[in-house]
Amino acid sequence: MMRTIAVWGGAALFPLALAWSQLGSPGPRLYYNPVLAVAAMLSMSLLIGVLRRVPLLALFMMLLGCVTVVLLAGPQHQSGRAPFLPFLAVDLALAFIVATRTSRVSIAAVLLSLVVQFLTVGAFSDGTDVGSNAEMALLALATAYMVGRLIRERREHGEALRTRAVADAVTAERLRIAREMHDMVAHTIGIVALQAGAAKRVIDTQPARAREALGEVETASRETLSGLRRMLGALRQAELEKGAETAPLDEMPGLADVDRLAATTTAAGVRVDVRRRGERRPLPPEVDLSAYRIIQEAVTNVVRHADATSCTVSIDYQDEDVSIEVVDDGRGHGTTPGTGYGLVGMRERAALLHGDLTAGPRPEGGFRVTARLPLPTGVRVE
Repeated sequence: MMRTIAVWGGAALFPLALAWSQLGSPGPRLYYNPVLAVAAMLSMSLLIGVLRRVPLLALFMMLLGCVTVVLLAGPQHQSGRAPFLPFLAVDLALAFIVATRTSRVSIAAVLLSLVVQFLTVGAFSDGTDVGSNAEMALLALATAYMVGRLIRERREHGEALRTRAVADAVTAERLRIAREMHDMVAHTIGIVALQAGAAKRVIDTQPARAREALGEVETASRETLSGLRRMLGALRQAELEKGAETAPLDEMPGLADVDRLAATTTAAGVRVDVRRRGERRPLPPEVDLSAYRIIQEAVTNVVRHADATSCTVSIDYQDEDVSIEVVDDGRGHGTTPGTGYGLVGMRERAALLHGDLTAGPRPEGGFRVTARLPLPTGVRVE
């Protein structure tokens, strides 16, 4: 309310301020004083609020004020010094309109200013100065338009870049979630398939063993279901009302959970040996999670495709990176290198961290997956 009063109060005071600035010094003047032109432009600053709200109305009032200044100047324009300087305020307003308003409003503002300025110059300039005054007015108008257009294009370009950055972030997040879901579900399905097959084979002869296998199936399924619920809960957080309380999400897995992964896979029938070299220490969350997911996916491929009885997971903690190697004794060609979402997902995880990953059969038999994940500069957690 107060802002509205200030805006329209300034518009109401503008004619009074303009008249006072031009008539405050009574008496004849042989030429128009530039100080009066500056005073006229300062009085037009009262229209800034109107310019922001109703730009064409503010521009019209400024043009009317400039014409009034020329009329009040009297016959001194016959000396060739007509007071056209206040039109600079109009040009500044025009630049603002072009920079902030639609093309239709901008074109209307340019045409209105062009017509009024050219008519004023033609009517009040000395015969010998009409051409030069018109040229100066046209240059000022063109400069104002180009400056406003440049500002507008820079702003639109910045908005386009921000929109693209948001879209890229959304796409990256969707890819990350897709990788998480693939790694989580694929590993669990592999374990469930092995345990269910083992239970089916021994259910008549070794019911206790079958019951144990079905228990592993239940545990793996519940853990995966819990992980999916966490992930879906994170996706729905953006839809919750502002200020609503949400349950904290469990921590994502990391290299500390590799031993539990190995135990689960070993219980499913494929022995997994974990070997660590170097100083074990906390890692950045994104490196820790990606390293675990790469190992999980590699072990899942061993379970599902390699027809192996054992595999070895090696984790090497170095000063500048973490190296991972997963080697099995299977057929070595269960999955063609470069195909399947699993290998693609592993390569994407490594590439996002500026690391590298290789996967392929070994000459001596089996399959090897190696990855190197560099640590951010300065990460030294003791």
